[in-house]
Amino acid sequence: MTHLNAFRKELAKAGADAAILSDGLNQRYLSGFPFDDGLLLVTPEQAYLLTDFRYEEAAKAQVDDAWQVLCPGRGGMLAEVLSLLGEDHCKTVFVEEATLTIETYERFSQKLIGITLKGGASAILSALRRKKDAKELETIAKAQAITDAAFSHILTVLSPEMTEVEVALELEYFMRKNGAEGLAFATIAVSGSNSSKPHGVPRPQKLEKGFLTMDFGAKYDGYCSDMTRTVVLGKADAEMKKLYNTVKTAQESALAAAHEGAICRDLDGVARKIIDDAGYEGCFGHSLGHGVGLYIHETPNLAPGANPEVRLERGHVVTFEPGIYIPGKYGCRIEDMACVDVDGKFYDFTKSKKELIELF
Repeated sequence: MTHLNAFRKELAKAGADAAILSDGLNQRYLSGFPFDDGLLLVTPEQAYLLTDFRYEEAAKAQVDDAWQVLCPGRGGMLAEVLSLLGEDHCKTVFVEEATLTIETYERFSQKLIGITLKGGASAILSALRRKKDAKELETIAKAQAITDAAFSHILTVLSPEMTEVEVALELEYFMRKNGAEGLAFATIAVSGSNSSKPHGVPRPQKLEKGFLTMDFGAKYDGYCSDMTRTVVLGKADAEMKKLYNTVKTAQESALAAAHEGAICRDLDGVARKIIDDAGYEGCFGHSLGHGVGLYIHETPNLAPGANPEVRLERGHVVTFEPGIYIPGKYGCRIEDMACVDVDGKFYDFTKSKKELIELF
C-alpha cells in the first residue's frame, strides 16, 4: 500500500473527508516531492499538489499519476482548495495540529468558508511515518553508508592544527561530495572540555587533547542517518578508558537486548543500569535513543519515561546513543542507528568500529 493510500484509509477511519497539508516533511512523505512552498490536498478520490510556477515543472516530473499538480491563478491557493473541496463534496477537513501556526489556521478558517477544520493529520502521519517500509529502510541504509564513510575519512585527516569547526566542515564536505543531499542535523565536533556538553557547538579553536566526540549524519533522498563516535586525542588515562569502555558496554548491551517486541523503555534501562553501576549515576542525562526518518527526531523514543506499552515493531528505526558527561572535564557518546526490518529481524545500519581510538 502506498503512503498516500494508507493515509487516505486512516483519514476515513477518523471521520475526515479530506486533509490539507503544509508541512514539508509530510508533503514529501506522501507525494515524494521535496518542497514546502505550497499545499497538498487529499480527498477520498483525488490528491492535489498545489504549487507555483517555480516548482511546476519539477513537480510534474517527480510525482506519480496519483497526484494532480496545480498552479492556482490570481485567486490564490486557498480559493482553489475551497473549489476542489466543493467538487469532492468535502466538509470535514483535517489539518496538521503539530505544525500549523495559529496565523495560518486563522487564514484557513477565513478563506475556507463552510468547511470544518480539525486537527488530526499530524497524529495520523506520525503513526504512519514511524513504520518504515522496505524502500525507506534501503534509503536510510544508503544515508548511513555515507555517514560511516565520513567517519573513516575523518580519521585519515585529523590533525592537532584543526579546529572543531574545521572537523565539522570536513565531515560535512565529505558527506555532500559523496552523495548526501544535505545534512540530517547540525554537525557536532567537540573536544576536551567542550565534549562534556552533549550537544556542544563546535568552536573556532584548535582541538583540545582528550575526548573528541563527533555526532553527524547525512540526508539521502530525504531520509536521515545519525551516528556518534568518540576518539581520544593523545593518550587515554585509566579513568578515560574506564569511562569509554563503560559507554561502549552500555551501548552494545542495549543493542544486544533489542528485538521485535522489546519494550522501548526497558532498553534505556539496560544501558542506564550499566552506567549507574559503574559509578556514573547522574552523568547520563538524556535518553538512550529516538526514532529517525525524514526528520532526525521521530518516534518511538527509547527513554526512561516512555510509555511501557510502546515496543519495537517492524519498520521502527531508532538510535542507541548512551553517553557519560562530566561537567567542565569531558564527555563521551557512542551511537548506532538500527531497526527492526520488515521481516522482523533486528539490524544495525552502523558499521564503524567502536574500539577506543587514540590519535596524535
